[in-house]
Amino acid sequence: MSGPVDVKSFGKVAVLMGGQSAEREVSLMSGAGVLKALQSKGVDAHAFDPAERDLVELKRKGFKRCFIALHGRFGEDGTVQGALELLGIPYTGSGVMASAIAIDKTMTKRVWVAEGIPTPKYQLLRRGLFTREQVIQVPDELGLPVIVKPAREGSSIGVTKAQGYSEMQDAVTKAAELDADILCEQFVSGDEVTCPVLGTGDTARALPVIRIVAPEGNYDYQNKYFTDDTKYLVPCGLPEGEEAAIQEIVLKAYKVLGCRGWGRIDVMIDGKTRKPYLLEINTSPGMTGHSLVPMSARAAGISYEDLCLMLLADAALDQEAKTK
Repeated sequence: MSGPVDVKSFGKVAVLMGGQSAEREVSLMSGAGVLKALQSKGVDAHAFDPAERDLVELKRKGFKRCFIALHGRFGEDGTVQGALELLGIPYTGSGVMASAIAIDKTMTKRVWVAEGIPTPKYQLLRRGLFTREQVIQVPDELGLPVIVKPAREGSSIGVTKAQGYSEMQDAVTKAAELDADILCEQFVSGDEVTCPVLGTGDTARALPVIRIVAPEGNYDYQNKYFTDDTKYLVPCGLPEGEEAAIQEIVLKAYKVLGCRGWGRIDVMIDGKTRKPYLLEINTSPGMTGHSLVPMSARAAGISYEDLCLMLLADAALDQEAKTK
């Protein structure tokens, strides 16, 4: 976004928040922050919860663009994006295909592996099709501990760090309650960092890397949103050259998935080799008081309000975005 923005040109704006996913609570917090920020900038912005109202109302009520503050399924997975494409209402963030791939951690890994982007080794189990023996064999392939998670949930929901063979079954059962696909992933011990990206195509840029130091190294749902015990370090304090290298690989990973608008990629740095391993990408990251994209943007000199305005100014439909 360059130069002043004519907020009146945006027309009536819907901030999509809430929704039906397991991350509804976080989405409502994100949406409330975005709504307040846009209104403070003079945008004619209104809250819109797709769990309570039909999306067709957007057209009927004269909304001209949408800020997607939904997280997880039915918000970050290409479904809402597809509906908005059909309605012809430009929206923030990635389009249909990139959103659908990025929500699925396994599909994301397949694309990254094909493009030579480092990501931890993994095995996929399918609900109802795996045997007890197969579950027990996972650590033989990936080592211990093993990270077990649903393939399509965010905010660390349903994630377990299985320390031994005996914990595997419970971990897989827990993940299977949330998703038919259960991702078992090699644990990388070292620094946990995250790196946001803003923009589309050649104009996309990586923001400052944030290093996350959680209590006992446990960056779970509670520590993400509801405690002040987790430390977020910006500047990240990584050895010289490491931050730039992470930003470079994160930017590549974002582009190969066809992402646009914004996103945030989570990375583990192996403590021994210092090699970064990309875990997953969020195409509709949190915008709460604890959220990391606003924190990184602030370190780059971008206020929360200006960030919201930038994202809204970038709202587009898939076809428009590809021809920009």
